[in-house]
Amino acid sequence: MTDRADRLKGSMPPLVTPFRNGEVDYDAYAKLVSFQIENGTHGILVNGTTAEPSTLSVEERNRLVDVAIQVAAKRVPVVAATGTQSLADSKRLTEHAARAGADALLIVTPYFIRPPQRGLVAYYLELASISALPWMVYHIPGRAAVNVTIETLKELSERSPTFVGMKHAVNDLALVSECLARLGSGFKVFVGLEDLSFPMMAVGACGLMNAVGNLQPRILADLCEAVWSNDLARARALHHRLFELNQAVFFDTNPIPIKYMMRRLGLLEANEHRLPMVPATADLERRLDGVLERAQLLERGTSAGQGQRA
Repeated sequence: MTDRADRLKGSMPPLVTPFRNGEVDYDAYAKLVSFQIENGTHGILVNGTTAEPSTLSVEERNRLVDVAIQVAAKRVPVVAATGTQSLADSKRLTEHAARAGADALLIVTPYFIRPPQRGLVAYYLELASISALPWMVYHIPGRAAVNVTIETLKELSERSPTFVGMKHAVNDLALVSECLARLGSGFKVFVGLEDLSFPMMAVGACGLMNAVGNLQPRILADLCEAVWSNDLARARALHHRLFELNQAVFFDTNPIPIKYMMRRLGLLEANEHRLPMVPATADLERRLDGVLERAQLLERGTSAGQGQRA
């Protein structure tokens, strides 16, 4: 478990799920995994929020894990997000990820239910008992409608030897320092909010799980490596270079902007979602084109569908 946990660091983008005519396009997904590895990403996160997992069946989610593991071929770690609002479905996803050869698990706080903290502890420990894989809490109160407290994280750390960290997707920089102070410097915090990538890493986060990594994996990897080498001037410059792209992720509900920008850059052939998610509006498309032009990723005036591959 230690070797697997040691590999969990750096930029691990949550990949989008490509759809074609309503079905998951697994061939396109395999190409996205290859694109990430070829462009220096440190790992792959499967079925994160950016993948629209709540619109996928358990079988579809499991197959995406299989594809990522097969394509990655141990070159980078594959983290499988296996949480849902259903304990039964979360068990099925977790069992499959463990059998398939995932390197770690990311388990989201059960959404919609708003359980008490003691319920969260019991839920997480039940899933952790399924395998010996290192696992992390996915802390995203904006979607789950419940916070995971530092006391809950501490109890999980004391009661589960395979609990190694969390993805932290909330505007709370102080919690990173508190986690490291109370749970130890080895506790892994992955940044889940693009704007806070550099600040959180500067105070001790180990890496990024950011949607914008679907567009620019190399820059996010460079940012992590700059922090590791204590080159904060370079890391800060990369932070500012990414700033407008980071903001653009949230011009509409993620991954609506990301999928549109990926299609414009030739990374996706189809900008397709499953209801209730929908593609970008014409106004949003024009706004995102401006962001891509200013980031020098798209030639000014390029018509839709003629973007260059990132």
